[in-house]
Amino acid sequence: MTSHTLNELIAEGVRGRYILVRSDLNVPLDGSTVTDDGRIKASLPVIEKLSDAGARVLVTAHLGRPKGAPEAKYSLKPAVARLAELAPFKVQLAEDTVGESAKELARSLGDGDVLVLENVRFDARETSKDDAERGAFADELVALTGDNGAFVDDAFGAVHRKHASVYDVATRLPSYQGDLVRTEVEVLRKLTTDTQRPYVVVLGGSKVSDKLAVIDNLLGKADTILVGGGMLFTFLAAVGHKVAGSLLEADQIPVVQDYLKRASDAGTAFVIPTDVVVASRFAADAEHEVVAADAIEDSSFGASGIGLDIGPVSAAAFAEQIKAAKTVFWNGPMGVFEFEAFSGGTRAIAQALTETQAFTVVGGGDSAAAVRTLGFEDSQFGHISTGGGASLEYLEGKDLPGLSVLDR
Repeated sequence: MTSHTLNELIAEGVRGRYILVRSDLNVPLDGSTVTDDGRIKASLPVIEKLSDAGARVLVTAHLGRPKGAPEAKYSLKPAVARLAELAPFKVQLAEDTVGESAKELARSLGDGDVLVLENVRFDARETSKDDAERGAFADELVALTGDNGAFVDDAFGAVHRKHASVYDVATRLPSYQGDLVRTEVEVLRKLTTDTQRPYVVVLGGSKVSDKLAVIDNLLGKADTILVGGGMLFTFLAAVGHKVAGSLLEADQIPVVQDYLKRASDAGTAFVIPTDVVVASRFAADAEHEVVAADAIEDSSFGASGIGLDIGPVSAAAFAEQIKAAKTVFWNGPMGVFEFEAFSGGTRAIAQALTETQAFTVVGGGDSAAAVRTLGFEDSQFGHISTGGGASLEYLEGKDLPGLSVLDR
């Protein structure tokens, strides 16, 4: 079973046809300012390709987690304003998703015009667990496309969701895989099938519990798993070290101990930092010092010290592992990169990825935000995924509804 491609749709002819495109415009905002436009830039090529071919493009997207009703802070206005700045074509935003504004503006579209519908999550039916409710919303979205419409899913960051604008519309219209989704799948497949070895995985972020399934699926596949971020303190506790006031998921200690044993049996090596940066408090200007990972409570801050980054010795060791690899997947920052004093570990990983000859994938979410915040360019990496949760669930081996529904 394979999905039909965007090029196939364009070859069939799209001029004058309404094409519903699910894009990923879920970007971080500071008030009404987009602070990371990576997903907008990644969404632009498919919309532009359809516009150039004469399609009447209807874009659906979400932003944030509104509670099934309009909320001004979750409006797509800032994202669409940035899209309009980047696009060589006119972009309009409807005031609603399937209401009178959407219907009127859709009817007025000419060939090559682009209309973005307001946040699909402003309608509670988008995320409903009830198939009939989601289906009813999908029917209203599909109705905007008239008698000869089609659907293109280009929102990889949402393919793990069984939502109306991702899954249900694909059961009602001829459906195609967007170029971004296609690229994401091809890249992630290289991390799960015929992977070039040594294969090094760098896992960070705050919680072990968020990474359990992906760790489970990587055992025996990855040669080395480098552990950083807040989750490293649960690993340190699992091997018998005290972590003072650092983030700790005590209930996950037995799980981590089991993974460490199974990893050894499977031929996967976990590498845990040997030094960490410990702070007096969680703040950008907090006093801090580097201590051995097995002596965190011996820092100047005693039992109240908080680990906020991997140390420089560990960062250098991780960088060497990355440079010797043939394939690297990175998901999750090594520390609180938003604070300069605790960004060293994350910066070292990013720098190593730009210098290695390996095939490198930065796994979306906080990792993607980190490399951009720290001044790196997307082009310096093999691939920066637009999907945080979707990337992880793909690597976990889970069925992704938004992908499977496109297969025929």
